[in-house]
Amino acid sequence: MNYGPLLFLGILFTLAGSWFGLVLMPNRQLGDLQPHVNTNTAAIYPQPIPGEAAQGREVYRSLGCNYCHTQQVRPDGFGSDIQRGWGKRRSVARDYIYQKPVMLGSSRTGPDLTNIGERQPSYDWHFTHLYNPQTTSKGSIMPSYAYLFDVRKIGYGGASTNALKLSGDFSPGPGFEVVPKPEAVQLVEYLRSLKSSVELPEAPLPKAE
Repeated sequence: MNYGPLLFLGILFTLAGSWFGLVLMPNRQLGDLQPHVNTNTAAIYPQPIPGEAAQGREVYRSLGCNYCHTQQVRPDGFGSDIQRGWGKRRSVARDYIYQKPVMLGSSRTGPDLTNIGERQPSYDWHFTHLYNPQTTSKGSIMPSYAYLFDVRKIGYGGASTNALKLSGDFSPGPGFEVVPKPEAVQLVEYLRSLKSSVELPEAPLPKAE
């Protein structure tokens, strides 16, 4: 008996079933996903990433930040992300509508950044942390991104308004100041834009106990 046609059909149906389950169905379920509109406030979530933050996203990607930081809060039962304060609810597909490519990350050498914009809204904190992580997180193994800043003499008009507030061993020395370059400003705008505490139908916020 010739089993060739039967083998062919078996392979064909296996491939077709895999394509249907792994490609077609997810696309039907998520391909037309739209931002959520709050019926009470008319607030729309998520919003497109604004100008400087969008540029900062490219800086984030070019520096390889996603190799050490994730952007995905796991649900209860799959880790302690919510208990750690990395997010107020689990991450869902709708969170990533305007993120292309999605930088979920693959390792957590550092904390998850899904909601860092709410956890750390301060410009000063982000700039000093990037300049030297030891200023804000003693013992951190994160490398310094001092090359995103300029060290220069203080002009006759006094220190720049955006100069970092550094002291002790981190100070650039008398008469000098550290100011962020445009890339640092863009990166911080992106980090501050990462907020995910909006309640969604598929991801409600935990009820207060």
